[in-house]
Amino acid sequence: MKPAMETAAEENTEQSQERKVNSRAEMEIGRYHWMYPGSKNHQYRPVPTLGDRANPLSSPGCFECCIKCLGGVPYASLVATILCFSGVALFCGCGHVALAGTVAILEQHFSTNTSDHALLSEVIQLMQYVIYGIASFFFLYGIILLAEGFYTTSAVKELHGEFKTTACGRCISGMFVFLTYVLGVAWLGVFGFSAVPVFMFYNIWSTCEVIKSPQTNGTAGVEQICVDVRQYGIIPWNAFPGRICGSALENICNTNEFYMSYHLFIVACAGAGATVIALIHFLMILSSNWAYLKDASKMQAYQDIKAKEEQELQDIQSRSKEQLNSYT
Repeated sequence: MKPAMETAAEENTEQSQERKVNSRAEMEIGRYHWMYPGSKNHQYRPVPTLGDRANPLSSPGCFECCIKCLGGVPYASLVATILCFSGVALFCGCGHVALAGTVAILEQHFSTNTSDHALLSEVIQLMQYVIYGIASFFFLYGIILLAEGFYTTSAVKELHGEFKTTACGRCISGMFVFLTYVLGVAWLGVFGFSAVPVFMFYNIWSTCEVIKSPQTNGTAGVEQICVDVRQYGIIPWNAFPGRICGSALENICNTNEFYMSYHLFIVACAGAGATVIALIHFLMILSSNWAYLKDASKMQAYQDIKAKEEQELQDIQSRSKEQLNSYT
């Protein structure tokens, strides 16, 4: 009689522990569904048998597959990638052509001696090679970030079977966050640097507009309105002539090289600004995805612990029933 009473007490204790574990698990799962409403309707389906695969009525239709694929598209990452590609293309393409036009203007009008602007020509040529590298790097980096967005979106929404994440995957996501932050700070500097030639060409253009104005046009004071490029530091002070005045300056402003270079520098500056916005957008997306992966991994670990505890409780119950049957 005494062993039967002890067995009953053990069963009551095990049942109370099981109810406690289940209630705690239900609270955690409820909190997870409240944080991620999209996961509430997710159900794990068993692998179809050969007979089910052979039946065409059991397979999902084309519309359902399209909806499922569209649900896994990272639209925010897609918009950021398009904006990043557009900004980098504008900056690299327009900047390359504008630099070549600037060298032509300097050689023809402000520095007739080649040795005076030899260093500037080498620097501009080096910058053109850097532009090639920037374009190639950001083409690959944008594709990698878009692929990472596809992976994270599919993982968070649990579109492809059971959700699984690893510490390596979370580490890679954190590395992309840090790298995107560094690139964003670097492109802020590029954006500020690209505004310098715009400022220089604007000063020259505004001076030409003063020369063309009715108040000064045709007067003797026109020849006293000058632009000295040497004060910007792009050519040395001993460069000849270095300073252009009056009608000669007006002729420079009417050339195709000046018109194209001025507007291309403006577009390149706008492209650098668009790239900064795209990188900030990427930074917000990556930070959000990393937080989602971190929370989902914690929930996955809890579910594994819960399943292990339930299995242990079932083993204890089975052993208790076997002992009860042996006493009876």
